Amino acid sequence: MRAVGRRAGRSRFSAAMVGAALIFGVTLTACTGVPAEPATTTAVPATPATPTPSATPAPDPALVPTGTAGENLVYFNFLAAAVTKADPSADGRAYIDALVEGGFDRSAMEVTFDRTQANLVADSVQFSVRFAGECLIGQIGPASDGFHSVVAPILSTGLCLVGSSRQIDW
Repeated sequence: MRAVGRRAGRSRFSAAMVGAALIFGVTLTACTGVPAEPATTTAVPATPATPTPSATPAPDPALVPTGTAGENLVYFNFLAAAVTKADPSADGRAYIDALVEGGFDRSAMEVTFDRTQANLVADSVQFSVRFAGECLIGQIGPASDGFHSVVAPILSTGLCLVGSSRQIDW
């Protein structure tokens, strides 16, 4: 019985100590002049915010004849995306024609073959334009997982693409 009484006494003593410590801590916090941090709440707006439409839409990108290859990559991509959107299975010629129509120099272009030597559809087609001492290179096809492009240095051969490319004679 005494053991129970001691445990109960210790419990009351421990509870009193914890209570005193809490009161002391609150008093110290109040004395420091540092306000307690406010509770963090997240407000959910009553109505979803809608972006304000701009007065004028952004213009389509354009060729920058005196610019760098990097400055013309957006335009290169814009032209290639238009071909892909018009015909997802477009061949290399369609990309070259779009680039020429967009102002790039046909004589600075290369394109790989659309079909393999076994007369199968190529897994991907690459096309390029030498521009301002660099190469704008695009790749499209089922093995490419969509269209990809890059600005790369001109190869030591003076070309942009490695391997065989087809003659652009149309």
